[in-house]
Amino acid sequence: MPRSLPAVRLSRAPSSRFHPRPRLLVASLALAGLAAQAQTASADAAKEESKDGLKLEQVVVTGTSTARSKMQQSVSVSTMDGETLQKHTPGNAAEALRFVPGVRAESSGGEGNANITVRGVPISAGGSRYVQLQEDGLPILLVGDISFATADQFLRADNFLSNVEVVRGGSASTLATNSPGGIINFVSKTGKQGGGSLGYSLGLDHRQNRLDFDWGGRVGDGLYVQLGGFQRVGEGTRHTDVNVEHGGQIRASITKEFSNGYVRLNLKNLDDRTPTYLPVPVQLNGSKISALPGVDPRTAFFINSNFGNDTVVDRNGQRSATNPADGLHVKNRSIGLEAQFKLAGDLTVTERFRTSDISGRFLGVFPSGSRPAGSPSTTNYFSAHIFNSTLDDMGNSFNDLRLQKQLQLAGGSKLTLTGGLFTGTQNVGQTWYWNRYNIELTGNGARLLDNNGAPTTQPVGDATTTWGGCCYRSLDVRLSATAPYAALTWDQGPLSLDASVRHDKLRASGTQIFGKAAGWDESTRNKISYDTGATSYSVGANYALDRDTAAFGRVSHGVSWASPDRVVWDTAVATGARPYPINETDQMEAGLKLRRGALSSFFTLFHAKTKEDGGFEVTSQRYLKDSYKASGLEAELAWSAGDFRLAGGATYTHARVSATGKKPRRQADLVVQLSPSMQFGALEVGASVVATTKSYADNDNTVVLPAYAVVNAFASYEFGQGLSLNLGVNNLFNSIGYTEAEGQNNLGNNPIYVARSINGRSVKAQLKYSF
Repeated sequence: MPRSLPAVRLSRAPSSRFHPRPRLLVASLALAGLAAQAQTASADAAKEESKDGLKLEQVVVTGTSTARSKMQQSVSVSTMDGETLQKHTPGNAAEALRFVPGVRAESSGGEGNANITVRGVPISAGGSRYVQLQEDGLPILLVGDISFATADQFLRADNFLSNVEVVRGGSASTLATNSPGGIINFVSKTGKQGGGSLGYSLGLDHRQNRLDFDWGGRVGDGLYVQLGGFQRVGEGTRHTDVNVEHGGQIRASITKEFSNGYVRLNLKNLDDRTPTYLPVPVQLNGSKISALPGVDPRTAFFINSNFGNDTVVDRNGQRSATNPADGLHVKNRSIGLEAQFKLAGDLTVTERFRTSDISGRFLGVFPSGSRPAGSPSTTNYFSAHIFNSTLDDMGNSFNDLRLQKQLQLAGGSKLTLTGGLFTGTQNVGQTWYWNRYNIELTGNGARLLDNNGAPTTQPVGDATTTWGGCCYRSLDVRLSATAPYAALTWDQGPLSLDASVRHDKLRASGTQIFGKAAGWDESTRNKISYDTGATSYSVGANYALDRDTAAFGRVSHGVSWASPDRVVWDTAVATGARPYPINETDQMEAGLKLRRGALSSFFTLFHAKTKEDGGFEVTSQRYLKDSYKASGLEAELAWSAGDFRLAGGATYTHARVSATGKKPRRQADLVVQLSPSMQFGALEVGASVVATTKSYADNDNTVVLPAYAVVNAFASYEFGQGLSLNLGVNNLFNSIGYTEAEGQNNLGNNPIYVARSINGRSVKAQLKYSF
């Protein structure tokens, strides 16, 4: 018999006032008169930046074999500093990436679960199958499209962040695993900048309190320390009567410098609960999506105090009660070591290591069908599955050792030789148990109903019947990766040539088992054991016409592998009887970098072909296998005139499914970004605009995702002495912007359509004291 279940209740929030935890409230009151949102740069720094708004002279190390400026690199790369990101108050780390040309970041799922890709390379699964997200040069996860465990959800961008480096295409194929589309590296502060801040933010139209801090500086001879983190509590930007935001992180970095190098220790402890925003019911009229009465796709959220416990079975076969308000609960405790030393004979050795203990739970409401035909109830409701997936073990360990040697050749040329070895392990341990509920069709305060329309707290179907019992499942896989790589760069005056190669070898071992009414069904337990490998290459050139003009070109071939949880449904692949499918991307690109007075610009023509065998998609119950091609132009520009600045970009993409000639799902022809700002003495005002033309919800191009534009605005006032106030508005005009949609016809005879929109308008105030 299962053990008795502990009582778990959703905490109700008072109807008129929000009471955060006492220690957070005390800290908030203490900071209220001191904290501020400081301006992003001093006047002198602003003048210098105005000469080179894109920071083309900034040295970049992400996705390249040699550290050199963007003007000298033969790759398309963008950089964003952490202060600027905070000023534009993005809802999450992935949302900030929407301002980067060439990057598609569908960040409508909340703090995690974003879909990210580049330049027409397809989004055919959740997460980032072709783009690797990194922290300080090492992957957050080895595989980017793990169901319910995408890399962005184990990342929080706070004041500890120094800058973000984004490489599209290029040598990303050979400088990281599972990254043929690009690399996005979140770079931390190290203490060398000095100073710190205390900040308090408050949601003005939603219940949210957040406390941020960071400090860094020199504490000894060649010794630097950086500390930072945040704590928050609230409901998130979509209204509910329970606290679904609760948690935070703390990070630390200690660096010791020597005459020929440095050693750095990095520590991180993330424990955070945030709401999970999934698609909501909509209506479909021909190819057009429209909202249902009472269900606003910008604000609808079905987790509230009417939900009791959601009872599941864990990987040990024990029944346990879970709290739907936990939403996306992630834990990431990591320790990393970084060292670099320059030895005799111009030999440089760089070592990066990190091990992470990662776990959590993914809980969210996914609509799966309408009220069955013939039901005696007159209550309007829909049926939904609760994506209740325990992240039992998503831990990993990574190591990247690199040697680099410079040789001076005759005629003043220089040859740089690079060799490295990446090794890593990634656990994919998850347990799924998805119950089915009937939920009242209203976007706020929805009740749970039984099959007769009466209020209840119980599911109307358990995981043994959900989508044919597919999702009563436990997976325990360990991935091992070994990837030697090599690169050479030849420099002669204004010309730089480079070539690189990488061979990835992946090995997996583990088990998979499915459940039935009596518990785990041992007859379904199957072994997972496979090996796979592939080689990537990249060749590029950069030519400096003069100090302010450079051109580059590149050809690359890269590979990636879908997460095992998406592929091992096929037991022949899982056991190694059939080769594990490899996704391949071939790219060509040519670019021009220009500085003319106050204008700096970066233009890149690109062409990409992707051959994909992407595995099984649970929500559509089908295997995904297609080929894609895309061509286009991306542009990034920055311009200033006096106290006015304008940054922005645009990406035109002509993408097609090779077999049909139709557009890939969710791929718009044109995406435009604009970020104007103006300084009026102590006051700065600005905005960021992201606009996209229409796209299609499916590869058959039957349902349209309409064009939309979302405008974020901010105003920052500097009181002096490091004290300032910032007001940020996300989605100023409360636009609806559908990022994905699909049909469901798995229950009864009245199918519904579902779609996910960006969040509606939200307003936040921040006080910050910088010192």
